Amino acid sequence: MAKKEHIAIFTTASLPWMTGTAVNPLFRAAYLAKDGHRKVTLVIPWLSKSDQEYLYPNKITFNSPTEQENYVREWIEQRTELSCSFNIRFYPGRFSRSKRSILALGDITESIPDEESDIAVLEEPEHLTWYHHGKRWKIKFRYVVGIVHTNYLEYVKREKYGSAYAFLLKYMNNWVVDIYCHKVIRLSGATQELPRSVICNVHGVNPKFLEIGMKKNEQQKHGTNAFTKGAYYIGKMVWSKGYKELLKLLRDHQKELEGLEVDLFGTGEDSDEIQEAAQKLNITIRINPGRDHADPIFHDYKVFLNPSTTDVVCTTTAEALAMGKIVICADHVSNEFFKQFANCRTFKDGETFVEVTRQALTEQPAPLTESQMHELSWDSATSRFLKAAELDKAPEKKLTKSHSKSFMSSSLSLHAKLEDASAFVHFVGTGLVSPVPNEQQCKEVGLNSLSKKQWSFLPKKAS
Repeated sequence: MAKKEHIAIFTTASLPWMTGTAVNPLFRAAYLAKDGHRKVTLVIPWLSKSDQEYLYPNKITFNSPTEQENYVREWIEQRTELSCSFNIRFYPGRFSRSKRSILALGDITESIPDEESDIAVLEEPEHLTWYHHGKRWKIKFRYVVGIVHTNYLEYVKREKYGSAYAFLLKYMNNWVVDIYCHKVIRLSGATQELPRSVICNVHGVNPKFLEIGMKKNEQQKHGTNAFTKGAYYIGKMVWSKGYKELLKLLRDHQKELEGLEVDLFGTGEDSDEIQEAAQKLNITIRINPGRDHADPIFHDYKVFLNPSTTDVVCTTTAEALAMGKIVICADHVSNEFFKQFANCRTFKDGETFVEVTRQALTEQPAPLTESQMHELSWDSATSRFLKAAELDKAPEKKLTKSHSKSFMSSSLSLHAKLEDASAFVHFVGTGLVSPVPNEQQCKEVGLNSLSKKQWSFLPKKAS
């Protein structure tokens, strides 16, 4: 039998941290492995116990990568009802509290054996390569696809000296992605332009949300009032996650929206400030603890309000549409994918927000069609990914490398040499700033501990 093509999916987070880069790559791995035509490995960060205690909810911690793998597998199998045949491997990671992100430690390409290094999918390629000090991705793998999840520039702009940081970050992202990726998929036009990139939403929704939507369709067919509650919003309670925009809209249009009641669900660093701001409004706003969006408490809400413009493609918006709700969102490039659905209502300013909100509360959502449900599914998202990634155009062989430099090719072309020079500069720079894994973490994930000599920013001499 012919050898199966191997796809290694590297991502920047893992369950039980319920963030997009933990959940979506996990679903992608499950659905890419579903038909058995390819071998799939999901590569996720392994954190120290102290980082786990700080980051993971409900005091969940793991004593070994095997424990965490079992947790991840149980979670995805319960939601997809698939017998998930993909592999899970770990790389050493550290949670940076200042960046609110997990940083990879060491050369994470070592997580995949050379004989399995066919295709690499980098979920958040800029994030995974900012500090990457090790084998060059394009030499380790014959084809590298980046999927851009996060609008980092928008988040940075909201910080002190944000414009200057965003300017520098834009060029850093462009540089590292150009060095390390053959192809880049941007989930929406909300992300920056990047070399060799296409825009395509390659995310789907948890099948459980589509099941809820189908039940609502049945209720509507039988004349039952499927949606007995009004408007709500769910999201981590930090100002940058849409709360600032939502409360401003409600504050500026209190008179026009008199009688409106909104339930907010979430927890986060800005919870107290958000609650204080909400209490100053004449509109009834109830603050509730954060919950899983699939919780039955959300099933009967009719209108999902989401004015956020910091997301690239908002997961909760897709979930609300899958549940058959009316979604009110900003007329913004991040919501372009959702405009194809009849239940998506967009607004350009405060006046149109008032108009579409009042209208939505007086009418029933349009029942989802089969084609719309399929478009939201992970089966459809996987087909879109395979097409956008152009895996059929991947080179049959990996780049050959020089005897002394695992980050440089032996090609004689001018473009390759310029790229090699750029990669060398990045390699030298990251040798000075890259965080190094400790021996315990290396042991726990099954990697050899790294000597100081191996972490020198100078390339090793040929043996």
